[in-house]
Amino acid sequence: MPFEKEREVLSGHIRNKNLKHSEQRQIILEVFLETEKHLTAEELYLTVKKKVPSIGYATIYRTLKLLIEAGLCREMQVENGVTRYEHHYNHEHHDHLVCTKCGKFVEIFSPDIEKLQEKIAKKNGFVLERHRLELYGVCGACRR
Repeated sequence: MPFEKEREVLSGHIRNKNLKHSEQRQIILEVFLETEKHLTAEELYLTVKKKVPSIGYATIYRTLKLLIEAGLCREMQVENGVTRYEHHYNHEHHDHLVCTKCGKFVEIFSPDIEKLQEKIAKKNGFVLERHRLELYGVCGACRR
């Protein structure tokens, strides 16, 4: 069954918070995980609504909060004020290129960038706990 481990993580988190299991949360989780892009809450809502017409925005937002708390998803506040959500659980750390015209995200996996960030932190007496690098510009498609 796909996403079994993620379902277990969410169920454990829900139990730890003494919340009730909800089929809607499971559907939201599955739709989120099936979508391999950086979603807004609105995009997730519209996609889930196709499967669960009675779903409300509040349920989407509450579930996204649970997914973040459980370590299944990461919230990204981008320069234009839009909040996007991306998969986080069992995903390799990466940085992003973000198009300021169309909002396109490109994931960057670069050991060289990671080493440089560690070197800069060490040089300045920091021990990194976490970091996020976002580079903003205009993508090739928007420049044409």
